Amino acid sequence: MKLKVAIQGIQGSNHHQVAHDFFGENIELVECLSFDRMIDHLLTGNADKGVMAIENSIAGSIIPNYNLVYHNNIHIIGEHYLSIHHNLMVLKGQAIEDIKEVHSHPMALLQCKEFFKGHPHIKLVEDVDTAETAKRIQEQKLSHIAAIAPKVAAKLYDLDVIASDIQTIKNNATRFIVLKKVNKVLPKEEINKASLRFITDHKRGSLATVLNVMSDCNMNLTKIQSLPVIETPWKYAFFVDVTFDEYAHFAKAKSLLDIMSEDFRVLGEYKNALLS
Repeated sequence: MKLKVAIQGIQGSNHHQVAHDFFGENIELVECLSFDRMIDHLLTGNADKGVMAIENSIAGSIIPNYNLVYHNNIHIIGEHYLSIHHNLMVLKGQAIEDIKEVHSHPMALLQCKEFFKGHPHIKLVEDVDTAETAKRIQEQKLSHIAAIAPKVAAKLYDLDVIASDIQTIKNNATRFIVLKKVNKVLPKEEINKASLRFITDHKRGSLATVLNVMSDCNMNLTKIQSLPVIETPWKYAFFVDVTFDEYAHFAKAKSLLDIMSEDFRVLGEYKNALLS
């Protein structure tokens, strides 16, 4: 049986590309038009694994996704970095002068704002997905409307690319996390990265003390993101990523952080990926 992989978006999207890069071609896509729906498929068993964008080198963190992983007790079992290329595509025969609106995911629109400053006649319209918009343009024969999507979407849905690599910053990458209901799919000797979540006391130096513990245990902090604890005003949870050379060092840090912080949880233990 094929591995069922839930993605945000449809065939031709960046999530689709990451699913193939990480798991190979022999997979069955479970297409979802929201991250919440993707999590639902994991929780109900309709999907074996999930792929979720978590941060972009230009736009920063996708903050709601941190809470989605935490509150649904989903585990991070891997990560993948993807270089992002945004392309403007239309029905065959259309030119950029014919375009009145461009529809795409809000993140894609944000990353291409400078390009559209040179085309003030085009209205930017937020949509649920990049590839889904491209598919709709072809199915409904929507003239005067363009999509921002990966080039594979133009090939899949028979559209013309009228402008390539329109992202403002060409060195643009997104980090994706790979999700599962159960953690620890790798042996300890292959694990060299972890994602953690904890709350510190609302006292001076509390966070610094925790970070010092990580440093003393030979942890390298690669990411820290604070989010408010909704149930308790002015209290914050911290989501952090750490890398390490030896699992024993991480095990020691875990035992100390469990004592020193509130609501400590390991969200995932996995292998550190490199930007390709």
